[in-house]
Amino acid sequence: MTAPRTPRTGSTPTPSSSSSSSKVLGRLSLPERNFVAEALRTETVGGVLLLVAAVAALVWANVPALHGSYESVSDFHLGPEALGLHLSVAHWAADGLLAVFFFVAGVELKRELVAGDLKDARAAALPVVAALCGMAVPALVYTLTNLTGGGSLAGWAVPTATDIAFALAVLAVIGTSLPSALRAFLLTLAVVDDLFAILIIAVFFTSTIDFAALAGAAVGLVVFWVLLRQGVRGWYVYLPLALVIWALMYNSGVHATIAGVAMGLMLRCTTREGEERSPGERIEHLVRPLSAGLAVPLFALFSAGVTLSGHALADVFDKPETLGVVLGLVVGKTVGIFGGTWLTARFTRASLSEDLAWADIFAVASLAGIGFTVSLLIGELAFEGDPVLTDEVKAAVLLGSLIAATLATVLLKLRNAKYRLMCETEERDDDLDGIPDVYEQDDPAYHLRMADIHDGKAAEHRRIAAEITRRLAREGEAARHGLAEVPGGAGEDGDRPA
Repeated sequence: MTAPRTPRTGSTPTPSSSSSSSKVLGRLSLPERNFVAEALRTETVGGVLLLVAAVAALVWANVPALHGSYESVSDFHLGPEALGLHLSVAHWAADGLLAVFFFVAGVELKRELVAGDLKDARAAALPVVAALCGMAVPALVYTLTNLTGGGSLAGWAVPTATDIAFALAVLAVIGTSLPSALRAFLLTLAVVDDLFAILIIAVFFTSTIDFAALAGAAVGLVVFWVLLRQGVRGWYVYLPLALVIWALMYNSGVHATIAGVAMGLMLRCTTREGEERSPGERIEHLVRPLSAGLAVPLFALFSAGVTLSGHALADVFDKPETLGVVLGLVVGKTVGIFGGTWLTARFTRASLSEDLAWADIFAVASLAGIGFTVSLLIGELAFEGDPVLTDEVKAAVLLGSLIAATLATVLLKLRNAKYRLMCETEERDDDLDGIPDVYEQDDPAYHLRMADIHDGKAAEHRRIAAEITRRLAREGEAARHGLAEVPGGAGEDGDRPA
């Protein structure tokens, strides 16, 4: 992973507050832009791996010669039974590996709350309202679909989640140059989305609680917090403690991924004197590749392997539970996020950035309909006692995410030429100081550097013009001398003039 460029010391200009505070999705500050660029690079690579894992799971589960081995590997149990951790491979992927994913989500959320866009209540209003609407409307669409069709309401939360890694993988595949403001909006939206998805899992999908184990997990979290505040370092201290907390949380009946997000939220994400990066950012930098490159793809490998056929896909539109999931992801997410963004702009009297159009917000909203990882997890929890319906809901998640990705691809492609021009403007660095020129328009030193550059270019052009003028003068003089030497007497035919 490539680290972002470091700005020149003492030169971190940002757009004026007067212009940015009244704009929806205006240009990011330089530090935020650099952080988003770094985070999205890893998420994009992880998203491509996620796509590969999902396709591999579908092939593995649907090729007749391989289907049996997929079931055998997924159902293979391992782990200490005495500790209540004799789990299947698929269970380890869902409860164990996804805890790493939610740990990173917790760190992201903490950073956004203390140092990012969510620190400012006015700036946080847009992604928070958009995320809430983007979860409420899909849940409403699912509920209405099942009330009218006589289906189960248990899966209302399935279409509420956005998979940022999958969404960014789609962006990587279609090659769009989505502007940093829209990418940051999508990333922040997904972080808030993850937070509420965690709350949904904790509140609605915890049936029985072992209070002794839960108390043990709480004590472990307190110890974790105290060690962090005392400045204790060393993975050999925190990793065993984290495993104990995770195991106790799992045995308590609360979904084990809650342990991951709780530990992530405890990390300090503000810098102190002498620190280039906060502990939270350093640990996130180390763990994010593990999450995006291993944990989430392995979860997808053992969760996306549903049996598909033409008949099974057609059934998705016949059952209210599966139809509700598809409509929730494709229609509910798009309408909810777009509507939430428009309402925020309308009632805060903010205007959309002049570089963007509402069609761009609609395209990003449709991209958020890709609800892969957390949607699959919630689908497993919602229909845990019905394996057939669980697989059908997973198929609906895959189909809905595919439709949303296709719709977003078409919409984004229509604006891709505009996006390329915006990205070129954002990246332009004529003075070669490592900071894009758009961030230095209020810096006198930048304009003095550009004046020196233009003066140098002007001097070079004057020198070239003088050389050309002298050359042309020499050539003209030589031509005149040549004409003067031509004989003015007879030509070849005797006395006739030449």
